[in-house]
Amino acid sequence: MSLFRSERASAGLLLGAAVLGLVLANLPTGPGLLAIKNHHLDLPAIGLDLSVGHWVSDGLLALFFFVVAVDLKHELIRGDLNTVSKAIVPAIAAIGGVLAPAGIYALITLGTAYGSGWPIPTATDIAFALGVLAVFGSALPGRIRVFLLALAVLDDLVAILIIAVFFTHGSNLLFLGLGIVAVVATFVAGRFLGRHRGAAGVLAVVVVVVLAVVTWYLVYRSGVHATIAAVAVGLVLPLGPARKAVHTLEPITNGIVLPIFAFAAAAVAVPSVGLGQLSPVFWAIVVALPVGKLIGITIAGSVASRIFRDPDPARRSQTLSTVELVTVAMLGGIGFTVSLLMNELAFKKSAEIVDEGTLAVLLGSAISIVVAAVLVSSLKRADRRRRLAAAAGASGSGAGAGAAASGRG
Repeated sequence: MSLFRSERASAGLLLGAAVLGLVLANLPTGPGLLAIKNHHLDLPAIGLDLSVGHWVSDGLLALFFFVVAVDLKHELIRGDLNTVSKAIVPAIAAIGGVLAPAGIYALITLGTAYGSGWPIPTATDIAFALGVLAVFGSALPGRIRVFLLALAVLDDLVAILIIAVFFTHGSNLLFLGLGIVAVVATFVAGRFLGRHRGAAGVLAVVVVVVLAVVTWYLVYRSGVHATIAAVAVGLVLPLGPARKAVHTLEPITNGIVLPIFAFAAAAVAVPSVGLGQLSPVFWAIVVALPVGKLIGITIAGSVASRIFRDPDPARRSQTLSTVELVTVAMLGGIGFTVSLLMNELAFKKSAEIVDEGTLAVLLGSAISIVVAAVLVSSLKRADRRRRLAAAAGASGSGAGAGAAASGRG
């Protein structure tokens, strides 16, 4: 199970699952695969009407969003975002990384009926981005990973807010109110986690799990996207027990949940049309993901670094150089998981546009992956040369000092 905790393995599984889904959907197996994806597994007695694909995106993916929420809470309380001074630069960079892609998408789709897709290129896939960094830049300075992690966590927060605000339609206030009550009950029950052992401890865990499932159901019935329930549960649980739950769930989310979602989301038939016949949605996403993230994160991050320059030289060494910031910006262009989800939510009434949007997310993310891999590899080589030069300089200084001491002797 430790394999599925690896950022490299997680990124590899995500990419492999997406490629497999895309390939199988365009082979003779395609019609059967798509029929399974669209087959409904309803529970009419309790008002659940979901296809297999929606059970994956609304149900299984809730586990991923729970993990995201707990990681966000940890970073805000104990991690790299627990003070304003630590969070301000990556926060401004993250905002730039949302506004620029959204703006580019809006410009390309201006005057069309596809404006609702602006959130699609604003997301960053934290697992994939960290995985690419781990594969190609394992020996790079820790400040790059720290900044990327902070940026991606804040980006996830924005994505959660976008889903909650812009992809909520026809809310049922009764179920929404009951969902809030269930979240409060989860908060109260969570106070007992870790305080008792034996049967009482097991009972506390069972109660919290049951309340979490009830919260998911009520939020789904309310019209709010069901993954928001998982976010709420992750935020209200005590951090200690929640982190233990994440540790248990991590191999499941990395090894099962995310690959299944990537496979299902990427299982689309490639449109048999010329490039000129593709909708503006396709081109907007393909351009906005890599280019928008590059422009937004680099400019906003550079400006913020200069405005909030740390007066302490020791801490100032943790500031990213321009090249490092550009590299992080390209890693931020890997939208993937959350972008695929937003694509489904934005165009759920048009299967053809969903398919084009999916292909655009995959292509835009692939461009970001390739460019980021090149940049990370270049940074790694430059860092290795600096270390070798520093070691040679230190060795030369030591030899010179020894010779001087021998002469005096």
